[in-house]
Amino acid sequence: MAGNSSQARGRSVTSKVVALLDAFTPADPELSLTELSRRTGLPMSTTYRLATELVEWGGLERANGSGYRIGLRIWELGLQATRGMSVRDVAQPFLQDLHQATGENVHLGVRDGREGLYVEKIAGRRWVTPQSRRGGRFALHATGVGKVLLAYAPAELVDELLAAGLTRYTAHTIVAPGHLRRALAEVRRSGIAFAREERTPGSTSVAAPVFDAQGRATAALAVVLRSSRPNLQRLGPAVRTAAISISRELRAPAARDEQESSGQLVARGR
Repeated sequence: MAGNSSQARGRSVTSKVVALLDAFTPADPELSLTELSRRTGLPMSTTYRLATELVEWGGLERANGSGYRIGLRIWELGLQATRGMSVRDVAQPFLQDLHQATGENVHLGVRDGREGLYVEKIAGRRWVTPQSRRGGRFALHATGVGKVLLAYAPAELVDELLAAGLTRYTAHTIVAPGHLRRALAEVRRSGIAFAREERTPGSTSVAAPVFDAQGRATAALAVVLRSSRPNLQRLGPAVRTAAISISRELRAPAARDEQESSGQLVARGR
């Protein structure tokens, strides 16, 4: 679409800046000014002006030649997103232990609206098709981590996803509404989710929920391995134990605060 349309001129400055940043993808980390203009639908003059201002602020950097790439200022701001990072910080030693014990890929994800977001990934010693990365997004219905997050999400979200239609990534992807609802009910019953080549051929995973101090499923932990490996079912207890341990650590500060508060009340009562 031409970048000088009246629709593009009518957009707010904020929406234009967001469009520029959203134009970059893992597959295209560097983009030329012409490509930025094409992807955003903004005039070349507007694209150049906003890109120049973002470079001065640090949100973009000049790449080799005439291209642009995301700047370190965006990364710096991302570190201040405490929801994912606080869970990641608490989970880190348990993720490392699980990685050492299994030798497999370990993922930690959170839900962000209708998608999931990987906040941590530890690569295993055995090869698995690389479809995930820290900071990458994933479909909730087609991954072990996603199924866990979706199982404990509001029912309205499940209804919305089903109404919009589920993307089929492989022949094994669950796209039938009834099938998905039964799978989510089983996750809530057992506390474990399995995904067998539903997002990536040759890749399977087993996942479990991580609960915060309020009892909400704030994250999900998974081990991802090749589908040819025979020990997927046996990994379930190990994954769930790690998730329970992380949940216990997340609840610990709240428990300490409650104990201190109770102790102060008892002291006053004396």
